[in-house]
Amino acid sequence: MPSDFDVAVIGGGPAGYPLALRAGQLGLKVVCIEQRRRLGGTCLNVGCIPSKALLESSERFAAASHEFAAHGVEFEGLRLNLARMLAHKDEVVAGLGRGIDGLLRKQGVERRIGTGRLLEPGRIEITGEDGSKDIITARSVVTATGSESAPLANVAVDEDRIVSSTGALSFPEVPQHLVVVGAGYVGLELGSVWRRLGARVTVVEYLDRITPGMDTEIAGVLYKALADQGIEFRLGQKVTGATVEGSGVTLTVEPAAGGALEALQADRVLVAIGRRPHTAGLDLEALGIERDARGFIRVDSRFKTNAAGVYAIGDVIGGPMLAHKASEEGVALAEQLAGLPGHVNYAAIPAVIYTAPEVGSVGQTEEQLRDAGIAYRVGRFPFAANARARAKAQTDGLAKVLADATTDRILGVHIVGPEAGSLIHEAVVAMEFNGSADDVARSCHAHPTLPEALKEAAMAVNGWARHI
Repeated sequence: MPSDFDVAVIGGGPAGYPLALRAGQLGLKVVCIEQRRRLGGTCLNVGCIPSKALLESSERFAAASHEFAAHGVEFEGLRLNLARMLAHKDEVVAGLGRGIDGLLRKQGVERRIGTGRLLEPGRIEITGEDGSKDIITARSVVTATGSESAPLANVAVDEDRIVSSTGALSFPEVPQHLVVVGAGYVGLELGSVWRRLGARVTVVEYLDRITPGMDTEIAGVLYKALADQGIEFRLGQKVTGATVEGSGVTLTVEPAAGGALEALQADRVLVAIGRRPHTAGLDLEALGIERDARGFIRVDSRFKTNAAGVYAIGDVIGGPMLAHKASEEGVALAEQLAGLPGHVNYAAIPAVIYTAPEVGSVGQTEEQLRDAGIAYRVGRFPFAANARARAKAQTDGLAKVLADATTDRILGVHIVGPEAGSLIHEAVVAMEFNGSADDVARSCHAHPTLPEALKEAAMAVNGWARHI
């Protein structure tokens, strides 16, 4: 019997909706099933986009409070209108959500609001908002249901006093003392927002460093910059419990290696210890779909599960939990389902931390290269020696290039400094084409610009940087 659709994708986040769009462009009949009325998943609704709106707004407030004077701009009466700032965030999210809807309509993608459950390969039961049920069929079914905040034992999230990243986007007032549990990307970004707006912020991290997995040198520079901004760090500490009492929270904290308990008082607590795959309600067990010990769906190199005609992409299959990685997988799978050679180059997936200074990274770290026994050369260039950074009065950080000692091929680039999240993409393109440090070093860069820092770091790999 013919199927209702060529492709049915369960999940309309940064993995699912790009797949639906690309499949529609390629002439496939597509349905996108999403329980939220607004597409975009965690990223658009309660993740990447609203947090970046707050980061942008809070950075401007901090600049007006502390940095404008260095440029000769002086005024009195600066005040924070938090309600307006939060409204701007919501307006950005709503506008982008409407845009995704329009894009899907343009490509002929059918939308279904509800939750999807796999009955068998090629058959999905959709439960609508009103509880009604419908069954559809598709030649290929794609699971793209994303991830959710990981819980912390003995700490109950109520999205009021103790919040996940979702609650931290909408505090009704600036906390007096915000404790952030976890020194990863999410915790540092949202902690930065509320610190800039006037909160005392304490970050409690189980490890003895921040941003695990990041190049250690770059993490150290970021740590110092954030500490200089007033963020307090409690490294090598674990939270063992939390009690809400009226408008305050009492956390119990002890050394990760063991030791005496300590009480830590706060009026808000953000739990940001990572994310886990969201597969509830899919009924994967009924189809015998395999998952690993952490709950991620197992797939092969072409995103196939062990169930015929069932695929999975995005956070639900693990790897870097990044919206753009998920989107690349969605596009690649759509092309494969249309008979094209879609692929993802996982060696050139950038990662960005949107603090101030920003961090942009791609490829391997020094620690990874040493552990793998790969001989490499390193070039560094500080933003303090970059003319544009000095003109901006934003000189914290450096650009760092790692290249193969024999071939000079770029193996990794790590930048901490102004606009690092934009600068890293030159390195991504260079690595996508197997470029060398000398390729970047000998490419003409306009002067004075921030990207010159990357050029000089690439020059430094081979010992001919001019301005250090």
